[in-house]
Amino acid sequence: MQLKRILHADDDPDIRDIVQMSLDFFGDFELTQFPDGASAFAAFQDVKPQLLLLDYMMPGMTGPELWQEIAKHDGYQKIPAIFLTAKAESSVSEVLMLKGAAAVILKPFSPDALADEINKIWESWNARR
Repeated sequence: MQLKRILHADDDPDIRDIVQMSLDFFGDFELTQFPDGASAFAAFQDVKPQLLLLDYMMPGMTGPELWQEIAKHDGYQKIPAIFLTAKAESSVSEVLMLKGAAAVILKPFSPDALADEINKIWESWNARR
């Protein structure tokens, strides 16, 4: 199955802009973006994402909390989540991966490689299922 619909939540407008430009230019996705976890959660059933691209640290509802809340809904129990984080500590990545995250991408990331990296993670995720 080809990846089309991505829900992206990040409180940094510059990161949202970079992700939008990167995925528009290098990918073929329907990207829906939100400035925080709460607004992303309120809209996720309308977006019907196949994949979550989430900032790790956001005020109010963090990326992991958003993922956990979405996963409580029918059809989303196993939705893959990729976390974008500036937290370079390996323990953060290890905990997310142990909880079932599809991947952790460290900020700053390469905008021209992001779409390809997301596609590779998607293919790997589906191969494991």
